[in-house]
Amino acid sequence: MALMPPRNYGCRLWDDYAYKGMRVVVLENELLRISILVDKGTDIFEFLYKPYDLDFMYLSPNGIRSPLEVGSKPDPGGPFLDRYEGGWQEILPNGGPPVVYKGAQLGQHGEISLIPWSYHPVENTAERVSARFWVRTPRLPLYLQKTLTLERGRAVLTIEETLVNEGREPVDLMWGHHIAFSVPALADGARIDTSAHRLLVHGEMPGLTPRRLHPDQQVRWPFAKGPDGEEVDHSLIPPQAEAGYCEMSYLTDWDGGAWYALTNTGKQVGFAAAWDAEHFKYLWYWSELGAQTGYPWWGRFYTIALEPWTSFPTNGLADAIERGTQLVLQPGESTATSLRAVAYDGLSRVSAVSPAGDVTGQPTG
Repeated sequence: MALMPPRNYGCRLWDDYAYKGMRVVVLENELLRISILVDKGTDIFEFLYKPYDLDFMYLSPNGIRSPLEVGSKPDPGGPFLDRYEGGWQEILPNGGPPVVYKGAQLGQHGEISLIPWSYHPVENTAERVSARFWVRTPRLPLYLQKTLTLERGRAVLTIEETLVNEGREPVDLMWGHHIAFSVPALADGARIDTSAHRLLVHGEMPGLTPRRLHPDQQVRWPFAKGPDGEEVDHSLIPPQAEAGYCEMSYLTDWDGGAWYALTNTGKQVGFAAAWDAEHFKYLWYWSELGAQTGYPWWGRFYTIALEPWTSFPTNGLADAIERGTQLVLQPGESTATSLRAVAYDGLSRVSAVSPAGDVTGQPTG
């Protein structure tokens, strides 16, 4: 139950909703509505910017599916793709395909994104709403707690997190935020501004075709070589009618704080994120713009995802350990970090996003 009677003004917290049998928590103020699937990994399936009626979160053709749904024989890689609805997943402790780690079998993007979390409202006033969520990984000894907050009059979602190794031996892990963007956010053409300087292009990858960039490049963001050696500005996302490619790349080497801004250049409206570069050193940049065929894509997906991660690449935990990019928590060690997600308008491009979520840039026109 919410801490106070419901309101229809200022900040609001709603926690008595359910969708397909899953608990839903909604945080909103005058500018944003944030909807969270508590029983499916705390997925953020709605990040609605009210002035434009624009939901930045991608909704796949499969729609939202409960983890309890039973269909065909389970995929050996795990159920993540069966249940992927788009939106924003938190992923721990494996990023990418299945892996066996110290005897624990971890599925693709396992193991917290498909299970129920615990939840408690922290604050519910007209000036501020805040909700706390927490979970323990089923197979590794990890505890993750996060608090989501909205304040009155600000289009800024604040996420504060603490991760704890409750085991008595070191644990290697990958930790990330998988944020995929909607067709309305991209359809008119869009651009990515960021404080990153280096672009790493993923190597050869089965099924990743046709690609936008030549594999295995390390270049200065945003320019890279295309498949035929042509120069490609990877910060520009073509309109939907001109797309038809897929790509996997990574951004790093941050100038001060880590941030990105995705601006719809037609509507002059965008989504920005700012975070702690000491924890999330890499930004995964996944594009699936109507190109991949077969399961689970079938040529129907049109999205990009911009994902802060501790590690790279998207080959799973074993590969991250081999490259030395994994996060290691010692016995009993905890680590804390924060992230802010922001909606903004009236800018054609962004020059900075502060750690507090303030967006500055070039005004329209």
